[in-house]
Amino acid sequence: MSAFFQPRHGWVGDVIPFQQDGVFHLWYLFADRIAADDGRPANGMPWHLVTTSDFVTFVDHGEAVPSGGPDAEDFNVYTGSVVIDDEGTAHLFSTAQNPRRLGADGRPLQLVAHATSRDGLRDWTKHPELTFGAPAGYESGDWRDPFVFRDGDLWRMLVAARHEDGPDRRRGTVAQLTSSDLDSWTPVEPLWDPRRYIAHECPDVFQWGDWWYLVYSEFTDAFCTRYRIARSPQGPWLLPPGDDQIDTRAFYAAKTVERDSRRYFVGWIATREGGTDDGPWQWAGTMSTLEADQHPDGALTFRFPDEMLASFEATTDAGMPALPAELDAAERYADVIGTEDLPDAFLLTAELELGAGLEEAGLLIRSTADGGEAGAIRLEPRRSRVVFDRWPRAVTGGEQWQISGDVPFEFERPCRLEPGRHRIEIVVDGEIVVAVLDRQVALSTRLYRRAGERIGFFANGGAAELISLHIRTRA
Repeated sequence: MSAFFQPRHGWVGDVIPFQQDGVFHLWYLFADRIAADDGRPANGMPWHLVTTSDFVTFVDHGEAVPSGGPDAEDFNVYTGSVVIDDEGTAHLFSTAQNPRRLGADGRPLQLVAHATSRDGLRDWTKHPELTFGAPAGYESGDWRDPFVFRDGDLWRMLVAARHEDGPDRRRGTVAQLTSSDLDSWTPVEPLWDPRRYIAHECPDVFQWGDWWYLVYSEFTDAFCTRYRIARSPQGPWLLPPGDDQIDTRAFYAAKTVERDSRRYFVGWIATREGGTDDGPWQWAGTMSTLEADQHPDGALTFRFPDEMLASFEATTDAGMPALPAELDAAERYADVIGTEDLPDAFLLTAELELGAGLEEAGLLIRSTADGGEAGAIRLEPRRSRVVFDRWPRAVTGGEQWQISGDVPFEFERPCRLEPGRHRIEIVVDGEIVVAVLDRQVALSTRLYRRAGERIGFFANGGAAELISLHIRTRA
């Protein structure tokens, strides 16, 4: 059983999470990646539904909101949100788009569509008479991802939009409309208008204690999900203390859902074209969930839900030496490699002791027996970061320096790495790798090339000690 949800014959796009009676309803954009002769999607994009109570066991309900068909304005049913009114009627707002229906600027129109359900979030009645596009001043081809939430007696809708004027890559804004009945919407001033990004995809707002949070995904210079904090939904929306990024570039379009005062961020881990480590990142992939912890200053940190960790119950031997194991690597790189091949999916939990002045230390995954080829989760105290790296990269020429991805590593996340003990949790499932440092910093990626099936511990430029290491699998 996989630790991450992915449908048969398809991939998970943006997730629309909703919680009712303890059950998480996770609608998502179902991507089959089947193209017509003109290169456009052949079948349109529907919403599918999966439910879960613990983010461990999922029930796949299949198609929930179908494409309207080749000629309909909602050929593609893109991202939106779900709310329930005082009478118990569920309202589903989505983005309607058809690549053959163009606006005045020659780009496909994006419209806000509305559907309702009175039978427990199952059967939806579309209301095309309530569909509306971008008002004056906004681009008609960027009017998507409606997110509706309640503010007292008023309903507010946020939309990922772009101004018609200004530098092309800085027109993005979080447009806002208000309504008293969920049918008629009046444009008001944007919720947040930083003039910084191309667009703020999948906006999401929630209150947690005394703080309000705005979550959005940007692809201007970093394809990632970020957040801002405020004391009220009117703002001002400020950078949080520390890092404002949820995870790496591979974890995208995260939206949030709450239960029992716990807040979950549900997104997708992207695939790579051709199923190779050097292929371009693709839209859509595999569903993944992180749980947030809130700090008094409004900052959020991210980790695995405890239920997910507890689902790995069976202990497996990695063939590591007796612990603790210390590496004195002051003058040269040193490592120890396990002697046992590990299964396709496992949870690695380790405690490392980092010595003062250490340059780097970490864990190898999918390693060869000699540690020469592997993926690595590397802690770099001097640079205050954790890094995902892979070595060797593909050769692109006859010279030693001709390698693909001419960069020192693939992903990095800022973190505090004081001398002393640090905890690493790594879930490996097929090519998916998600690491969490100190139950605070998440790093998600994919590692397609499996040089080997061992794990290892390494250090360089100082002393480090592997205090404990446990490998567990799911039944």
